[in-house]
Amino acid sequence: MHDQNFKNLIIDYPVQALEFFAGEEAGLDLSEARIIPVRQEQLMDRLGDRFRELDTPLLVEWSDGRREAILFVVEEETKTSKFSIYRLARYCLDLAELMGTDRVIPVVIFLRTGTSRSYLRLGSDSCAYMEFRYLMCKLKSLPSARYYNSNNIVARLNLPNMAYPPKDRLEMYQAAQTGLARLETSLEKQRKYADFIDFYADLSEEEVKRYRARYLSEKGEIMGLVSVLKEEGRQEGMQQEAQDMLIEVLTERFGKVNGELSEQIKRIDSRERLKNMLLQALRVKSFDEFGKKVVSN
Repeated sequence: MHDQNFKNLIIDYPVQALEFFAGEEAGLDLSEARIIPVRQEQLMDRLGDRFRELDTPLLVEWSDGRREAILFVVEEETKTSKFSIYRLARYCLDLAELMGTDRVIPVVIFLRTGTSRSYLRLGSDSCAYMEFRYLMCKLKSLPSARYYNSNNIVARLNLPNMAYPPKDRLEMYQAAQTGLARLETSLEKQRKYADFIDFYADLSEEEVKRYRARYLSEKGEIMGLVSVLKEEGRQEGMQQEAQDMLIEVLTERFGKVNGELSEQIKRIDSRERLKNMLLQALRVKSFDEFGKKVVSN
């Protein structure tokens, strides 16, 4: 599950992912590069067994020749104790031979805490015949405050995976959801990565209630309520609850909802459409815009 979540994240946002997870090697000119995911299906002859399947290899090329192409081998490791530097070295050697390049940068994203071997040396007392190391990103060791207002969407989405005092848990969740709303314009991806944040934040029912009471009433923010709707969707009367929630959000932002708009909202019984309307409520600037762009569509 974690592997697939991070594969999707890296493939959907390759520039931001490399800047965040491998910034010291990625550089600042990735926006001018072509980034190509290397399809795992093409590697079956060399990397087909279940213990040698690559997570997300990315080939980075610059058409103007400013830099020679680089292959980033990005692997997510959920349990640090399960990580094998030997396995990663084999990944990289096989892939380097297959792709005909020695410019390979291994990157490991550790989701949990723990120690892992970071350097491999094969040789004798007098000579090293092979040395291997990799870039390491330990999410639980990253201070969330550093990325709280980041414009890198990959960093913002991972705020719940970083280090923060327990008292700031809801604040980090809110910052991640707000970052998603501001940095991603696609409704499909907003829904997809609202789920990503919800999955890693793993709020309890009590925390969801506190989140709604604190952020919905004080700031009128509605991103992150996908998890609320999911929970309430299992209960009878979910549409009524969602309609009331949407009206509450609009009231917090623009004042009392007029009767016509209220009636339009009350007639909507599609769970998916109500979710979309909640997600869009942050973006509009007036009741009129909401009515024209959201309700009437």
